[in-house]
Amino acid sequence: MDLLNAIVVLLNFVVIPAASYGAQLALGALGVTLIYGILRFSNFAHGDTMAFGTAIVILVTWAMQAAGIGLGPLPTALLALPFGIAATAALVLATDRVVYRFYRRQKAAPVILVIVSMGVMFVMNGVTRFMIGVDEIRFEDGARFLINATEFRKMTGLKEGLAFKTSQALTIVTAVIVVAALFWFLNRTRTGKSMRAYSDNEDLALLSGINPERVVAVTWIIAAGLAVIAGTLYGLDKAFKPFNYFQLLLPVFASAIVGGLGNPLGAIAGGFLIAFSEVGLTYAWKKVATYVLPESLAPDGLLQILSTDYKFAVSFALLVVVLLFKPTGLFKGKAV
Repeated sequence: MDLLNAIVVLLNFVVIPAASYGAQLALGALGVTLIYGILRFSNFAHGDTMAFGTAIVILVTWAMQAAGIGLGPLPTALLALPFGIAATAALVLATDRVVYRFYRRQKAAPVILVIVSMGVMFVMNGVTRFMIGVDEIRFEDGARFLINATEFRKMTGLKEGLAFKTSQALTIVTAVIVVAALFWFLNRTRTGKSMRAYSDNEDLALLSGINPERVVAVTWIIAAGLAVIAGTLYGLDKAFKPFNYFQLLLPVFASAIVGGLGNPLGAIAGGFLIAFSEVGLTYAWKKVATYVLPESLAPDGLLQILSTDYKFAVSFALLVVVLLFKPTGLFKGKAV
């Protein structure tokens, strides 16, 4: 019975939160890795692209809620998601036309585009804050829990109750569907194959008659979609605050680089590796150890390796280690 209680605690505080967070990071890292692989620069504005798209989703969600439109047990934000994706896609396409296209035609070095993306990041950050404010916003509605801790305890007779939030289940299911759709698109459709060809060899792709502007536009649209979905799921699971997405840029980039920047499979693996590392190293293991170990060996301390304040330090440490010993990432992306 104690072993079952330990498993429930582990699921509650490590496995489910890390799997949900990992799915959010993976979706964000996919957008970063697509832009790096095809447009050949690291887009530092990606975190604020997530924030902008999520802000649009929240505004549309509020309008729908005011009009009495909802999805019952599911969050109304799911209905608002297409509006957020459309607005964000329009914004990034406009940004590309006004800003990035000039440097692309000048064959500017990738580092120049990185610096330009930092400028875009600050502008997007300001626009988002002006549009929706700086306060923390909770916009989830519908059923809060898929599995309720109290009901689980009554049903099983265990001391610990399993709590599985609707937003966490939604995140994992949505991530699976989106990733499957993306891989199908990249491997099965003509446009997806054009994007892969352009990424592998730009000159050869141009000689084959591939339209570079179309490839660029589709890449931005897909990256915008991934950013808005990731940002919305993160906001539903935790809360929305523009500055949080600025901070989220580090674990998102760490996920992409650790997995292999430019490799979509690596972005997914990196997202889950970063998430489980962050959650595992900042979780206090005392309760699990108390259930598993004999009473005489029960720990007095929290058995917490790092405080939760150092969560992002875990991402940074993993990033540094990978850059030092395996710069191409675990799945051999393009050399960083």
